[in-house]
Amino acid sequence: MAFTFSAGSLVKARGREWVVLPESEPDLLVLRPLGGSDDDIAAVLPFEPVEEARFAPPEPADLGDQRAAGLLRTALRVGFRSGAGPFRSLAGIAVEPRAYQLVPLLMALRQKTVRMLISDDVGIGKTIEAGLIASEMLAQGEASGLAVLCSPALAEQWQQELRGKFGIDAELVLSSTVSRLERGLDLGQSLFDRYPNVIVSTDFIKSTRHRDDFVRHCPDLVIVDEAHTCVAADDTSASAQSQLRYELLRRVAEDAERHLLLVTATPHSGKESAFRNLLGLVKPELAHVNLESETGRKLLAQHFVARKRADVRQYLTKEDGLADDSLAERTAFPSDRFFKDETYKLSPEYRALLDDAIAYASERVEEAGGQGRREARIAWWSAIALLRSLVSSPAAAAQTLTTRSAAAIAASAEEADKLGAPLNSDAADSDALEGMDVAPGAETDEGAGEGADDGPVKSRLSELAALAAQLKGPEKDLKLKALIRHLKALLADGYNPIVFCRYIPTAKYLAEQLENDPETKKRGPLGAKTVVKAVTGELSPQQRIERIEALAAEAGEDAAARRVLIATDCLSEGVNLQHHFDAVVHYDLAWNPTRHDQREGRVDRYGQRRDEVRVITLYGDDNGIDGKVLEVLIKKHRQIKKDLGISVSVPDELSTGVTDAIVEWLLMRGRENEDALFSADAFKVSKEKLESDWNSAAERERTSRSRFAQRSIHPEEVAREVASIREALGGVGEVRTFVRESLGALGAVLRGADADAGDFTAQVGGTPAGLRDALAPVVGVEVVEKDREIPFRSDPAVARGEAALVRTDPVVGALASHVLNAALDTQAEGARPARRCGVVTTDAVTTRTTLLLVRYRFHLTLPSRSGERQLVAEDARLLAFEGAPKNGAWLAPEQAAALLEATASENTDPHFGERTMTRILGQLPDVNGYLETYGDELAAELDAAHRRVRAASGEIVRGLSVTAQKPADILGAYVYLPAAASASASVPVGVSA
Repeated sequence: MAFTFSAGSLVKARGREWVVLPESEPDLLVLRPLGGSDDDIAAVLPFEPVEEARFAPPEPADLGDQRAAGLLRTALRVGFRSGAGPFRSLAGIAVEPRAYQLVPLLMALRQKTVRMLISDDVGIGKTIEAGLIASEMLAQGEASGLAVLCSPALAEQWQQELRGKFGIDAELVLSSTVSRLERGLDLGQSLFDRYPNVIVSTDFIKSTRHRDDFVRHCPDLVIVDEAHTCVAADDTSASAQSQLRYELLRRVAEDAERHLLLVTATPHSGKESAFRNLLGLVKPELAHVNLESETGRKLLAQHFVARKRADVRQYLTKEDGLADDSLAERTAFPSDRFFKDETYKLSPEYRALLDDAIAYASERVEEAGGQGRREARIAWWSAIALLRSLVSSPAAAAQTLTTRSAAAIAASAEEADKLGAPLNSDAADSDALEGMDVAPGAETDEGAGEGADDGPVKSRLSELAALAAQLKGPEKDLKLKALIRHLKALLADGYNPIVFCRYIPTAKYLAEQLENDPETKKRGPLGAKTVVKAVTGELSPQQRIERIEALAAEAGEDAAARRVLIATDCLSEGVNLQHHFDAVVHYDLAWNPTRHDQREGRVDRYGQRRDEVRVITLYGDDNGIDGKVLEVLIKKHRQIKKDLGISVSVPDELSTGVTDAIVEWLLMRGRENEDALFSADAFKVSKEKLESDWNSAAERERTSRSRFAQRSIHPEEVAREVASIREALGGVGEVRTFVRESLGALGAVLRGADADAGDFTAQVGGTPAGLRDALAPVVGVEVVEKDREIPFRSDPAVARGEAALVRTDPVVGALASHVLNAALDTQAEGARPARRCGVVTTDAVTTRTTLLLVRYRFHLTLPSRSGERQLVAEDARLLAFEGAPKNGAWLAPEQAAALLEATASENTDPHFGERTMTRILGQLPDVNGYLETYGDELAAELDAAHRRVRAASGEIVRGLSVTAQKPADILGAYVYLPAAASASASVPVGVSA
């Protein structure tokens, strides 16, 4: 039997709806799932059952109440996965973007080849913005594959974000995975051809061995995370790693047809030439154009977006030039960080050890100075290692004193610097944080390696190490004692802090001192209900996330339980911790204040529930180092950020100059004369040079933020698209009403805020089995079986185990699917909140009014670089008329939507309601002409919307078309009767109808 379906028709087969593709033949249907991609295309032979995809007509006896129409409409719209508007992907992703996050997407859609530098402030959501662009370009066919270049520590987080929020499955290409991936390749095949979507370690792929293969087979869309680490200023000697990264990106960017998204919160890093090199990757002209000119600024505005939190905290308001605040969006960033600098003094025993160590280091540096530059640099890095580890903790000191210096194997002074600097300094543009939290070595004696006899140097270091080991515990380690005191205060105020340390031994030492041990029944100083865990670079990135989740799970939902995370700087970049923690303690001062800002940014970001994030900085009052670093670097950085609203990096060579001066003073004069340091000529020169250059960098940042503020997309343009999206897919208020009313009708127990605002919880143990089965995979089987509360949050940024009141949340989707399926199946067991028919007697109308829920389907022809794409999309509309269907007076869309708020003034006799519904349904063919005309008008509006969004490029819209498929489907029909007219056919209020 031959098929007779035309291309573009919707059919039902194999339990789902499909679009018939033009490649179909009479004896073979080629189908794409409705809302699916080309990867899901399937072929169907004539022996398989295939039927036209249409809804059965509503049954007049299956009447619902006044809520039925609204619940059915929302359930239908939540289920849409193929929106008809210009943003193809928004209906199918599992994230509800903020309005301001649509700005980079709108900018990208106006470019034939997308080239963007996204430099929004930390915590605003750059990953979401890049993901929106990527998912939209893949959905439209503008890109066929995606590569994300990032640090290996962030690769798995990117993978989870893309998969969980955007439905993009990407393979990890890391040094640890590449062998496994290559084993599955065909002869001569590149893994970048085999896997269209990849997340690649920048440090792995930049080597010449792998770079050439990547460049040859690179996907046509590339996202570069932390892009500032891939360029360097012209006036500095960039590291070999930075040069390799830059060469990689330069070759990727050479292909003028390749889409490129560069993502970084710090595009300047204090250097104008580095910023220009970054812009040159986006568009070569931007590397040299005069940005002071109007032409230059306009060119930059097409490709560059950089906003502070203050720019987007309140958006689409009258202050943005809009007529009213109806679309206003307020994003709950923490309002401020509360800084508190807390000091501690060394115990007599610790002070004696530090003095001995300073004396030893001074002797070694002086002695090595007479032996040559190589020996001098090795001794210098050994001295810094010793001093920093001693200031950190007894555990770090003990390990440093018994470990050989990394610089000791250097063959030259330059190599000694290359080996010693990464482990001993905190450069803002370090090649990677991985492996940088190990305790550095201090042993430099050429004869003191493994297997050698103990010499006098090694013997002295061993003695110091033994003394350090004896100082563990709060009695002699007063820094630890101070930490315990401040942690107790934070925990008492309800905070869950992260304690950041410089070295792995310090983090492990703190965890041992603070945690409870059930096996030995040891009780830590922070209380029985405080869970303490350490996360360091010894764990893989995935293991770090798992340990953090285990910490949160162990603390549980008990209001009295508290969490304390001890971490090294392996967690100071990229990892989002705002859902579990809300305070930061700097146990060890970083020698570059940018690192402090990175640490604090892990919790001070979008999704943080606290309005005020607390930051405590511990510093030694008498160790000779901390006070100076705090005064000259940390406080200056805070003040600049307070003035500008953003972080400005201190140039690395200048901060190093200051810390070198501090160390040199200590080695020369010890701690006794430390107050004289500030008046020392060498220190004053370093400090003045630092302040001068840093102030200049801050002024350049201030000027550029003002001059290059995002102006290519006006808020009115964003507001128009937001209104269109909400009209098609539903807004927050609609979803909240749907969730509360549906769950309530289905037997869930609701607690918390009322229907209009606020968070609430639901227990679903008493709901129908079908809903419990649908929710179990989403919230967890245990939550459903043990009838635990499911928190529903107004804020879309929710923690694991919580549900957001947005249409894209999996819990909302499962609820909507159940409600819709129950409405379509009149034989379904249990409560059915939504129905396809209803007769409501109400004071809201003065004449009989019929409300129709209509599903429209549109055929879209969208031009792209890979050719035209034929797509089918859905839309649901409410249409209403007064009087009889044949000559009804049609209402405006807003009047039709207002009927959803109508309340019954009295109950309607069910037999009368069924007769009324039967009569109306029989006359509905008379409205088909209006429905078709309205569908054509919607198609014209959609066509205009697609052209408007892509207005900047004529090539992008050439060949675009949108047509409505006829006839439209009437999913629901609801009759509203005026109370007086139906008085004779009603029963008293309260009598079951």
